[in-house]
Amino acid sequence: MKLLIYCLNYAPELTGIGKYAAEQAEWLAMHGHDVRVITSHPYYPAWRVADDHCGWRYQREQRAGVTVFRAPLWVPHTPSSIKRLLHLASFALCSLPLLAAQWRWRPEVIFLVEPPLACSPAALAFARLRHCKAWLHIQDYEVEAAFALGLLKHPWLELAASALERHALMHFDRISTISSSMLSLARRKAVPDERLVYLPNWADLAIAPSASSVALRSALGIPAHAVAALYSGNMGNKQGLEILAEAARLLAGETGIHFIFCGAGPGRALLEQRCQDLPQVHFLALQPAEQFPALLGAADIHLLPQRADAADLVLPSKLAGMLASGRPVIATAEAGTELASLVSQFGIVTPPGDAQAMVRALQALAERPARRGLFGAAGKAWAASHLDRHAVLARLESELRRLTEGGGAGTRGTTLEGLGEK
Repeated sequence: MKLLIYCLNYAPELTGIGKYAAEQAEWLAMHGHDVRVITSHPYYPAWRVADDHCGWRYQREQRAGVTVFRAPLWVPHTPSSIKRLLHLASFALCSLPLLAAQWRWRPEVIFLVEPPLACSPAALAFARLRHCKAWLHIQDYEVEAAFALGLLKHPWLELAASALERHALMHFDRISTISSSMLSLARRKAVPDERLVYLPNWADLAIAPSASSVALRSALGIPAHAVAALYSGNMGNKQGLEILAEAARLLAGETGIHFIFCGAGPGRALLEQRCQDLPQVHFLALQPAEQFPALLGAADIHLLPQRADAADLVLPSKLAGMLASGRPVIATAEAGTELASLVSQFGIVTPPGDAQAMVRALQALAERPARRGLFGAAGKAWAASHLDRHAVLARLESELRRLTEGGGAGTRGTTLEGLGEK
């Protein structure tokens, strides 16, 4: 099968959408498919093009059996609302020549990852003109999220973006997304079940505490008897990171609880500023892929803050690794959201923005190692049953074959309770 993956983010980015896009492309290539990728230069989550890349050049490279084409793009240092739009528009425009260059190659499926939705008109036009199938994979509902989080505020922009989204949802042959609540939202947007596919973000099930985990804690100065609470990932607008600094300050007198904040993004500088006089708070840069399991294994508790206005528009991709690590999770989420329903099985859910509630949850788990063990074991078992990389991607491969062979519907009524249920 010839597959063209069209995505803004890709390896060597270490977190978020880029990580999953690359693992998907490489798995499909390893299983005999001819895979090409149109993407940008790596910049996320630091919002700065990597030192070994030039953001103003076109580039072609081979990565793990995948042919990768990189388009120029503009990356703002401080991604405000208008700057974000220009950033996305720069990729949508600069990637057009790379898309046109695939005309003679003629893929059987063009697989667009949202965000950015701005690439959907070109992807659909290419698919129709070259008589190939078009698949839209929604990692974030970027239109709703942008307005809910206040990233975009102009009504005319909302109208235009909503019209663009409606057009995409009406015309792509398959629509997939990463959670049951996001599938339900697609249904409410009038996408029929026969075009919907559940495609969750998977986990590395081999994650476990190791000698490297112990060494990492020691290097940070975390005592062996202390409980380490970890946040790792993007430090941006959707996370509500201010609650982490508030919780750390409220626990400043408790030397038995330490915090590890690992990541990059526009919110990191402010988080560091708020925690600068707290000796039990430790900051790390994003860890290389080979070190990431050791980082997760170094934690006793995982922290998953999320703003209330992002509920059910995104499902944090970092949750998969948290569950696979066998550690409990404390998440901030509104009752009744999918994130709250899921995490309540493997940890504690607290209201968004309530630092006192997060502190109480941390203290409760810190004082009860047996409870931490039960939550962690339950999360690891759930991840093994639902988020195994090979199982998820084998199912994607099957759906791609059905689509290209003129097969039937996507996955009806699939929920997080059972991968592949009908």
